[in-house]
Amino acid sequence: MLSVREISPEDHLAHLATRRSVSFLQTPAWAAVKPEWQHASLGWFEGERLVGSGLVLFRSLPRIGRSLAYLPEGPAIDWSVDDLDAWLAPLAAHLKGRGAFAIRMGPPAVVRTWSAAQIKDGIADPSVRRLGDLAPAERDHVGARVVSQLRELGWQPQLAEGGFSAGQPQFVFQIPLRHPDGAPRTEAEVLAGMNQLWRRNIKKADKAGVEVRSAAPGAPGFDDDLAAFHALYVHTAERDHFTPRPLPYFRTMAAALGAEHPDRLRLHLAHHEGDLVAATIAIRVGGHAWYSYGASSTEKRDVRGSNAVQWRMIRDALEAGCDVYDLRGITDTLDADDAHVGLIQFKVGTGGEAVEHVGEWDLPLNRVLYRAFQLYLRRRG
Repeated sequence: MLSVREISPEDHLAHLATRRSVSFLQTPAWAAVKPEWQHASLGWFEGERLVGSGLVLFRSLPRIGRSLAYLPEGPAIDWSVDDLDAWLAPLAAHLKGRGAFAIRMGPPAVVRTWSAAQIKDGIADPSVRRLGDLAPAERDHVGARVVSQLRELGWQPQLAEGGFSAGQPQFVFQIPLRHPDGAPRTEAEVLAGMNQLWRRNIKKADKAGVEVRSAAPGAPGFDDDLAAFHALYVHTAERDHFTPRPLPYFRTMAAALGAEHPDRLRLHLAHHEGDLVAATIAIRVGGHAWYSYGASSTEKRDVRGSNAVQWRMIRDALEAGCDVYDLRGITDTLDADDAHVGLIQFKVGTGGEAVEHVGEWDLPLNRVLYRAFQLYLRRRG
């Protein structure tokens, strides 16, 4: 029988080190990035052996003192089992004892994948509006079984508008860095999988003299590099009409993740003739590398700094022996007239694949408070 109890950040990290892929949102350091939430590292034990872990963030309801317990893109347990209740029941009991009125989690289980070629054809087909209109290249039986079991156990799926929920994206775009037999792909193979435009833009950036360098938290000049990234990021936000995060957020994130592991976070900056033309933040946990944040200059777009910096991050992930390079969230739209389709077109050019996860699920522990919470969210949104 499995039991759940709090563990130290050190034990939490030790467990994560035994797994090839765990979301950076499930690392102990991520709690420091979200100081407005209380947090705890939890461990699943089989006897005295640690067999699972999770970062839980607690958000309290005003004046009530009860909280929503949130495990973003987690927990790190065995999702392939036939009896998920053996893992989730002790989690629910522990969190209810800590005063949680509900649990929200995002199991890292895949449901369907689509190839870049399928997506390209879907965008060109006026009868196709969303990824779900296309037969997937692959259906994952583990993800299907997770969905079925969660429904049977009383968990409630959180509807995602266009693939985005209130928390983490249900659809992401990834470049596999290994062959199906597990052998690593080469740089030449990854480059050959990209479309002609991407390959041409990478060559154009190189010919134009775009230089990309990386910087790690704590390195000399890192704070200045991060400030330069943020200035370009704010410029990008103004151009593309989204609300930027403040510089202190990135300082906190870099400091927390950098202190946890020396290879956890890297800042990449692409310069052309002394001008910063693109900049990104990359994160890595085990064999999983992510493109987390990006920025680009409106001027000098013709030197293709964005392509150059992405190619550098992909090559770094290959050199580190990663299994996957993750470009994070996309919507599920394939409608050529939708404003979001440009994002998926940019990512499709890398030759990767669209991946649908099971999404986020809630388990009400106190139904009265959970209904009040849902009403609060509807009024706020």
